[in-house]
Amino acid sequence: MSAPTTSPVAADPVEPSEPVQGAASSSAGSPPADPAPAAETRPAGPIPDVARPGRGLRVARAVATSACLVSGLFLGFGVYAFGLTGLQEQHSQANLYRELDDQLSQATAPTGPAADGAPLAIVDIPAIGLHRAVAVEGTTGADLARGPGHLRDTVLPGQDGVSVLLGRRATFGAPFARLTDLRVGDKINVTTGQGRFSYTVNAFGQGDQPVQDTFKDRLLLVTGDSTWIPTHAIYVGARLDGTPAPRSGQRVARGDLDKPLASDTDAWSPLQLWALALAFAVALTVWLVSVWNRRAVYLSAAPVLAALLWCVYENAALLLPNLY
Repeated sequence: MSAPTTSPVAADPVEPSEPVQGAASSSAGSPPADPAPAAETRPAGPIPDVARPGRGLRVARAVATSACLVSGLFLGFGVYAFGLTGLQEQHSQANLYRELDDQLSQATAPTGPAADGAPLAIVDIPAIGLHRAVAVEGTTGADLARGPGHLRDTVLPGQDGVSVLLGRRATFGAPFARLTDLRVGDKINVTTGQGRFSYTVNAFGQGDQPVQDTFKDRLLLVTGDSTWIPTHAIYVGARLDGTPAPRSGQRVARGDLDKPLASDTDAWSPLQLWALALAFAVALTVWLVSVWNRRAVYLSAAPVLAALLWCVYENAALLLPNLY
């Protein structure tokens, strides 16, 4: 019995591969190839905020821009208060002088109580260079922005009794800026609807030490003690030379806004309205710049913004003491 024969299993052919040849060639003396770079691994956890320094820079720029804007507004107010208000007062004085001169020529100038802000008298003080200054009725901040003001509960200049005129010392033309330069014997000339009158300076006072003079017919000029921040009033007294004119009409009582160094609080409401209008105009301008031609927007908006800013400054200046 013959044993079973097994047929040999054919083995799978082995194909030669290139690495074998590469290995052979490397073994022949060529330098080994650089190993492949390892895959980059990312750390676990949230990605750090790399934009934080940029955000801080933007905040710093915003703060710097805001500071520059606020500084510019304050600087602009200073230029307006100490420079441009003088031009505004000159314009008001020119109109008041024409009005009063016309009334004097027609003998219709006020000789008694008048409307608030109405022209009453022409004041000349040669010793301090004040010529043809028109005094108006009332001493509120708005009244004194137009020129010297007559304290409404006193008689008119030239009449029988004590007449009081208030004037600013630093802003709105500063008609009484040199009032402290007056000396005893200097002349003050006043023209009203009742004629021309002359006063002679004879006394001075300040703060809680008013002018001490028992003379009946007098003129009292009042202004602030400083061109920076006035804290009290300065008084210059003068006696009437000659015969006074008779009083005319019943004087009205003064209000809180008529007192020396009072602030014109009536300017708060218009100031807020003008400030809101300015803010709206600025916001509208910024929006228009983003959707329209930038140069055209600036040329169109500049006059409007300047006019609104002028109104804001004008009402803010009225909040200063009325003798400032």
